[in-house]
Amino acid sequence: MATVSKPAEATEKAAAMLGEMNTRFKTAFEKSSKLGEELVEFTKGNVEAIVASARVAAKGGESLGQDAAEYGKKSFESAMATFKSFAAVKSPTELFQLQSDFAKSSFDSAVAEASKFSESVMKLAGDVAQPLSTRYALAAEKIKAATL
Repeated sequence: MATVSKPAEATEKAAAMLGEMNTRFKTAFEKSSKLGEELVEFTKGNVEAIVASARVAAKGGESLGQDAAEYGKKSFESAMATFKSFAAVKSPTELFQLQSDFAKSSFDSAVAEASKFSESVMKLAGDVAQPLSTRYALAAEKIKAATL
């Protein structure tokens, strides 16, 4: 720092230094305010994504439950029809054939339903994750931009 010889010069330099400090503080405050606003918006978006995922999960769970109930009802009706036909059986051979057909159709139906359920669950998982993965991509983009 240069040596000051006159009081007026010292006052002028002090005023310039204080003015520069004031400008820097103001700039820093504006930047931090902007960052705070961006953080609030980003957090709001994250909460909205979580809510959207929860809605999709709830709706998907309801749909899966309805499908399971419908399958259970169909299986029960099929079993009741088969059991009624057992009463009309006239020979052990006919009984074993009827039982074999019922077991085969029940197994095939269960495998088909399990496959359908598995596909539905996988699709639901993707749908539930979509809003969150979008937010993750946005966060990664912001981090990348901030580090450059």
